[in-house]
Amino acid sequence: MKPATAAKKLGVYLEATPAEFQEGVVSRDELNALQAEPPEWLRELRRNGPHPRPVIAAKLGVSISGLARGGITGALTTEEIDAIKNENPDWLKRERETQAEVRKEEARLKAARSDG
Repeated sequence: MKPATAAKKLGVYLEATPAEFQEGVVSRDELNALQAEPPEWLRELRRNGPHPRPVIAAKLGVSISGLARGGITGALTTEEIDAIKNENPDWLKRERETQAEVRKEEARLKAARSDG
C-alpha cells in the first residue's frame, strides 16, 4: 500500500515519518508488524506527534470539521494539543457541545431502529 494509506492506518502524520517509510511501499505484513511491534520512531510519533487531524480531533473531543471551524488546519504536537485543552477556548467548548449533541442524536436513532 502507499505510505499515505499506511500512515493513516497507523494514526500518524506522514510528513513526520522517516524518509524510508515515506518513499517505500508498505505490505500488509509490514503494516501488521508495525502495529504489533512498533519501532521507536512510531512510538515517539504516537506519543508526541505531530499528529494528523483525525487524531487531534479525537484528543480534543471534536469533529474534524470542528477543528477547521476552530482554525486548526495542520498537524499539532501533543504539547500543542494539551495547551489547547488547558486554554479551553470558546470554539472548543462550542465544538464539544456540538459533538455531544451529535452523539446523543446518533444514540437516539440507533435506539429507535432497534425498537422498530
